[in-house]
Amino acid sequence: MKKILVLGSLILMGMFTGCSDDKKEEKSETAKVKTQVLKVAFNQSEKHPQYKALEEFSKELETQTNGAYKLEISPNELLGDQRATAELVQNGVIQMSIVGNPVVESFNKDFAVIGLPYLYDSLEHQKKVFLSDVLDPLFKSTTSSGFEVIGAFTAGARCLYTNKPMTQPSDLKGYKFRVMQSDTMKKMVDYMGGVGTPMGQGEVYTAVQQGVIEGGENNEVTYVDLKHYEIAPYFSYTNHLMVPDLIIVNEKFYNGMTPENKKIFDDLMKKTIEKEFEVWSENVEIAKKIAIENGAQFIEVDIKPFQERVKPLQDEVANISDMTKKIYTDVRALAN
Repeated sequence: MKKILVLGSLILMGMFTGCSDDKKEEKSETAKVKTQVLKVAFNQSEKHPQYKALEEFSKELETQTNGAYKLEISPNELLGDQRATAELVQNGVIQMSIVGNPVVESFNKDFAVIGLPYLYDSLEHQKKVFLSDVLDPLFKSTTSSGFEVIGAFTAGARCLYTNKPMTQPSDLKGYKFRVMQSDTMKKMVDYMGGVGTPMGQGEVYTAVQQGVIEGGENNEVTYVDLKHYEIAPYFSYTNHLMVPDLIIVNEKFYNGMTPENKKIFDDLMKKTIEKEFEVWSENVEIAKKIAIENGAQFIEVDIKPFQERVKPLQDEVANISDMTKKIYTDVRALAN
């Protein structure tokens, strides 16, 4: 009888000890996983191809770093306009933001070269550039400002849209088009024959309604996302610009990652950039269908007269520095 009692006691002790060990193991595992939420600012809606690409990046990053990181993306300028969010990244208030190239150009004027009109022959050419290493020296040049450019998304080809077709430079005479807040972008439209008018993207709809400007210049996706077809139904394929949207990250956070996690981060970002090109093309077709159903017309244009008119601007910007000269040459070399 004593033997039975002793044996029972040992079994019970083992069970409790096992439970205790399991709980310790569970706590230990939980303690290991401490997820850092990376705040990301984005100025477009959740429907945008770049937003979708970032969502996928977040899932993969969380999985591959065993829960160390995930993204919290704030769309629709919830954290401020692009200039404001660049400063938030710079100061470490948030970790990342997607900003138009002209925003970073205000920190380093050499960035103007990769936003030149007619620099890229096609989206395939642009993709080849973005997945190469030719832009690395330029991207790393902002570290002294507290952030680093870790890659670029395509934002498609920008075209003019207004209340009539724009098929030749003379059609633009007297027409004011909203451009991003950049001297280069203003000069571009001026050279093309119109009047470049810098303003925030969110102001365009009302500004056209009120006659402050006659139109805008953007890609098909944004044109439809913001319902600009309602106030400017003629979308003319000038294809004058394929300005990059730059992915910026706080320098202190980025260089504070472990080498293993930083490699995962960089490798995933490259795959995300490649994927975004595919998603972009799919969304362009969807956007065009919506716009046409709402009365918009897409006009084919002979771009050669526009290319000739902006050549002085290309020469001016490409020769800003040794850096811009080299990048312009390298980018054009990848066109073949």
